[in-house]
Amino acid sequence: MEPNLKVTVAQLHPADRDGYLTKQGGSIKTWKKRWFVLKGKKLYYFKNKTDPEATGVIELEADSFVKDEVDKDKKRRFMFSVGTARRVFFMHADAEQDMRQWMQLIQRNINPPANSGNGNVGAPKQDPIGGGDKLVNGGGNKGLPQGNTPRARIANAKQVIPYLQEEQSKVLEFWQIWSESIPQTADLQPGMAIEFHVATSADMQKLTWRTAGPQNIFIQKMVDFFWNVGAPESEIDRLNDVGALINPVKIGSWIDMSAKGGMDGGWYFPVEIPLKLAVEAADAGDPTRKLTEWAETHGVVTGYSVGRDMGAAPPRQTEIRLRLPGSDFATQLRLALDAFFVFGFPNIPDDALAIIRRAGSSDPAGGLCLSVITSSEGFVRCGLLIPKPTPETIRSLCDGASGSFDDIQRFENSLGVSGPVFAEYQYLMKGFGYGVYKEGFDIVFHYSVGEDHGE
Repeated sequence: MEPNLKVTVAQLHPADRDGYLTKQGGSIKTWKKRWFVLKGKKLYYFKNKTDPEATGVIELEADSFVKDEVDKDKKRRFMFSVGTARRVFFMHADAEQDMRQWMQLIQRNINPPANSGNGNVGAPKQDPIGGGDKLVNGGGNKGLPQGNTPRARIANAKQVIPYLQEEQSKVLEFWQIWSESIPQTADLQPGMAIEFHVATSADMQKLTWRTAGPQNIFIQKMVDFFWNVGAPESEIDRLNDVGALINPVKIGSWIDMSAKGGMDGGWYFPVEIPLKLAVEAADAGDPTRKLTEWAETHGVVTGYSVGRDMGAAPPRQTEIRLRLPGSDFATQLRLALDAFFVFGFPNIPDDALAIIRRAGSSDPAGGLCLSVITSSEGFVRCGLLIPKPTPETIRSLCDGASGSFDDIQRFENSLGVSGPVFAEYQYLMKGFGYGVYKEGFDIVFHYSVGEDHGE
């Protein structure tokens, strides 16, 4: 029997105790501040005191318990747990006195005096996934990482980007906040890894930085980063909801930036995902309907990555990446061109198409992928990803996009890589560049920088 959450804080008064505690979520272990109300055998929690209904409720039963806990990260000093037959809930107070008073009253209500009249009703509602408490100041990485690790190489690559050299740059500050949110290698257990990726436009005016790793290591630092840069609570809830739906073993964060001051960030799950679940991350509308219908028509049933931006203002943008089906390059290319047409993007120009076809002649098996970004206001961007482009292909694409092949090579050298894993021919719809990102066709090179491994 599901508990009744249609209750307000006012309706629960007089309560045994109420106040703020920070609670850990269920599936993905993040922390979020909630208003708790203890009344008899029920411990309700709300997002805030004025909510029209409770977010959840913990049913206290005869075999329930409450005990203090030790936080292994030593960030939450006044932590305790409330256990039921179905789940153990972790939470912490802001002061030791508050923690002790909460624990004392909860214990009293678990085992009330014989004449109290309190009874057991229903079962606890599972909180599928939690959120993050307000910013816990980001982790280590003070100064630039040293050595030849992937973490050090992305820091080194930053040094060759002119607009990231200005000390008062907001874009540089944004990069630093993000880089400090990446978990440390020491946090990894043996067999775990943190992966690093970078992408740059051919003219190097826009860059994307990505990192991903084990869900349990990344989630809290990611949420802290999003709080720090002003992401709305509703979008952190969305991350939690999609995370509970997909339950990815690996999650990550990304940031975009441009020479004109563009700064965006978000989350992504770089795992194989049924397309129907990936679409759940997006805002419903005509774009998601068309994408779903196109995928069904062509037998596309999975994606290999889904992500969403966490900007302060809508419309929210969701990216889904998928591998194009087909046994050869020509078949995959036809599907990509069909997607551009069905989704309302302009045809890829003939000169660019000629470069793409020449690239395909070196690998008849293809391996083409598609990146599609949707929003509630329409399709945002569509990109065709060409795997392992040759230096000749890179030079030709640079020439067609006002880029410098020499600058790209210098950037690759700073990353310590021999070439991109993908070259992407993409189109950004008019109105979605917001004056800081290039609209229309562009070329982007994607690099896998490597992994840091636990020892």
